[in-house]
Amino acid sequence: MRTLLLSLFFFSSLVAQTNAVVEIEAFWIEAERQVTEGDYEAYAASFHRECILVNGISGNSIPIQVALDGWKEGFDNTKAGSMSASVEFRFSESALGESTAHQTGIFLYKWQNEGEEPQEVYIHFEALLTKLSGEWLMLMEYQKAIATIKEWDALL
Repeated sequence: MRTLLLSLFFFSSLVAQTNAVVEIEAFWIEAERQVTEGDYEAYAASFHRECILVNGISGNSIPIQVALDGWKEGFDNTKAGSMSASVEFRFSESALGESTAHQTGIFLYKWQNEGEEPQEVYIHFEALLTKLSGEWLMLMEYQKAIATIKEWDALL
């Protein structure tokens, strides 16, 4: 009986984690879409209202709303077509639970303003997410440091 209970517990935990993996992958794919299309409202809604952005590059932390306010013009310009932007995520570590997730990786952000040369930046980052009312939300985004193309390629 004990073996059966342990097996059922392991199986249910595995199913819950598998669902979390699929849902978290969908979260990041949706974030990529939001940036590419300039969908500010959807992007802003993907953060918990108490989310913190920690910037290891500049050495400060701010409420996510302050960061979003600063990013809004880029989203608006992307949506209007006067700027193009994209983001892609790759992960080196993931600790996933049924309703919590912590991921470590690198994101590549590319942008080009009309009439200017394209630019890109690779950033080491960590993300802490929680699932509330069936929806994954970011609680903390920690942009740790600039990454290299070699580090990015190593995460394939």
